[in-house]
Amino acid sequence: MEGRVAQGRLATGTPPGAPHWLDLLPSALIGAALVAAALAAYWLPGSVRIYNHFVWQAAAFLNGQAAIPWPVPGNNFQDFFPLTDAAGNLTGFGLLPFPPLPAIVLMPFVAVWGLATDERAVSVVIGAIDVGLCWWALGRLPVDRMVRLAVTVFFGFGTVVWYAAGLGTTWFFAHVVALAPLLVAVGLALRADQAFAEDARPDEDDLGPAPGPSLGDALRGAVAEVVAGLRSPLAFIDGRQFAAGLLFGLACTARLTIVFGAPFFMLVGSGGSLARRSVSAGLGAIIPIGILLAYNVATTGQLIHPGYEYLYQLEANGYPALGYDPSWAIEDIRYLPQNLGIMLLSTPAIFPSHALDAFGGATTALCTAEGAARGLFDPSCPIAMPRAIGMSLILTSPAYLFVIPALARFRRSRLVAGAGLAVAAIALVNLMHFSQGWVQFGYRFSNDFVVFALPLVALGIARRGGVGLVAGWLIGASVAVNFWGVTWGNLFGW
Repeated sequence: MEGRVAQGRLATGTPPGAPHWLDLLPSALIGAALVAAALAAYWLPGSVRIYNHFVWQAAAFLNGQAAIPWPVPGNNFQDFFPLTDAAGNLTGFGLLPFPPLPAIVLMPFVAVWGLATDERAVSVVIGAIDVGLCWWALGRLPVDRMVRLAVTVFFGFGTVVWYAAGLGTTWFFAHVVALAPLLVAVGLALRADQAFAEDARPDEDDLGPAPGPSLGDALRGAVAEVVAGLRSPLAFIDGRQFAAGLLFGLACTARLTIVFGAPFFMLVGSGGSLARRSVSAGLGAIIPIGILLAYNVATTGQLIHPGYEYLYQLEANGYPALGYDPSWAIEDIRYLPQNLGIMLLSTPAIFPSHALDAFGGATTALCTAEGAARGLFDPSCPIAMPRAIGMSLILTSPAYLFVIPALARFRRSRLVAGAGLAVAAIALVNLMHFSQGWVQFGYRFSNDFVVFALPLVALGIARRGGVGLVAGWLIGASVAVNFWGVTWGNLFGW
């Protein structure tokens, strides 16, 4: 650890052996400052949005029911599942197909302020808390405080977490709520695991793959351990890993696709073996996920909410410009090519001649005045405009590139393997989904895997020598681009 700390100090201009100024500050003070900065940034003036589905859902829960009055004059309940009677007539009620944790979080506020509850204000506060939790969760990683601070800044201000928390409408609020228990779950797993001492070593220190048991031997050993654990199940369960799994499952009741991050908790955390970690975390996670499935059955009669298929057909048939095929499944591998294009390749409109609609089509002519100068935030004559369909993850948050050097230890680090598999699994499922989260700035589905990507970004920075010129530029660029995107989102009223 001393070698890594000294290396990080050299990268930030601090002589070896001298305490870095960050080391002299209480950790809680740094965390509080980050939360305060996030509160200020997320509360920047924004346009007024009317998508507050979860406020209405919270009110319904407080009235002892799941159904929400629908339609409601003056409310645009987009992404809503109307209920009909046996004859196909509207009943005056509908269901929100999304998992209910965000509505449950809002219930105390709705109990006081009713339907006037400001969902955006709650989103801003929870988003700022998420930033503080990120600082705490990264505290167990084998990186110095400057790397930890840099990655927390990247999370809070250099990813679309900023846009989601500051916007606070239905779909984005769900992400913000899911992040809190997920950050705590990952933090608990990291703090309980003691095997990460070598994960931040510089590349030149690598000695090649360490010998170990084959995959078949490892799986056979895990099965044998589970069978042996059946004889004394209580002793087999690790309490800390169970708690991490419980919080992980809770996050899934806000954003269901997070469930595909399970490999992280199989490979990282307390328990001492793959079998104990997996079973302990799995038993914890199944409690909230089981409650969610029971909720779906109680309200719809089905395990998977039928509202998703209803909305898929509605959107696929109603917006042909988006390229959805209603004959395909809602999760379909054939959507991968176009969705990968959005996630990795979509660019802003540079020196546009016309304004763009939500589908990327040209509308009003721009820069019509003779000799008009283009501006960074001038809707009538811009230098560049984001695309509502989404933008490249690498363009909006280029510091994600530090995941690449971290993956060099994929075969020899449980942390790197678990985080990498979690990111890949969540991303794959989201990329097979017909919609990629529009209207949006950037790629909002990245919020589902950002927490698992953060340790990789931190380890990648550490392995490249700490927070030096490259890391500073990439994180600074991430923050600048996201400020640009948040500002344009407000200008557009997205």
